[in-house]
Amino acid sequence: MTRRNPYLSAALAMGLFAILPAPLTAAQAPAPAAAAPAAGASSALDRNRELQACAAKAEANPDGALADARRWQEQGGGDSAKLCGALALFHAGDFKAAGTQMEALVPTLGKDDPRAAASLLGRAGWAWLRAGDQGRAERLYSAALDKTPDDIDLLIDRAFARAEGERFWDAITDLDAALSRDPKRADAYLYRASAHKALSNYRQALADIDQALELKPGDPEAILLRGNVKALGGNLGAARDDWSLARRVAPDSEWGRAAADNLARTAEVAGAAGKDTAKPKSP
Repeated sequence: MTRRNPYLSAALAMGLFAILPAPLTAAQAPAPAAAAPAAGASSALDRNRELQACAAKAEANPDGALADARRWQEQGGGDSAKLCGALALFHAGDFKAAGTQMEALVPTLGKDDPRAAASLLGRAGWAWLRAGDQGRAERLYSAALDKTPDDIDLLIDRAFARAEGERFWDAITDLDAALSRDPKRADAYLYRASAHKALSNYRQALADIDQALELKPGDPEAILLRGNVKALGGNLGAARDDWSLARRVAPDSEWGRAAADNLARTAEVAGAAGKDTAKPKSP
């Protein structure tokens, strides 16, 4: 099962700003004390802008973003600076440190907002999953789902963590729940197909792949997976047709390259078998 990072690309990382205190609007600010809320609003806006800049920098230049975060923290940036540092650590590949730091921020940044807490828990879960700790990732996803039980992305993420721990039926349960909430999630069908493939439920895997391709026609990842499932089910000719299609659709993608490798390997095996048949070894 292949899972793309749902949280920490530069664009989505900017969604973290929602967990910071929002500045008061003019209508919300009490008139007699206008000066104090205005200062607070300005401070919140400054923190959001600085976090936005740091989040954008973290993906392209994580070391530079980490240095910025440390300077910001020394200047009193507080939890916003720590969050910036956690993003930089993630993109630098220090997943354990990033996950630990994000977890530590939940009690403060997520204190009064279940969605903010769930967002941080989910991001921490992804970091621990990248660190190879599927159990801890699953616990964090479960804690996030306790706060936002209808979050489809979190259900899919927890399914991925469970599949990484070879708990495929539990993964399927999460994906069933995700698809019951949104039956148009092609990715969930594809992940469920991967889980069924791991369980040798090839007919169900193919049915899920068909659903995924109905929603996302021509998806090379789905076509590659369909070929792999057909090969495992013993239909190598049909598998090669799918691998050829995946290679034509996206020759420079990871799926196109994997399809080309599959075609090359099966051709080598077939060639070797033909040689053995043509020239049997002497007893």
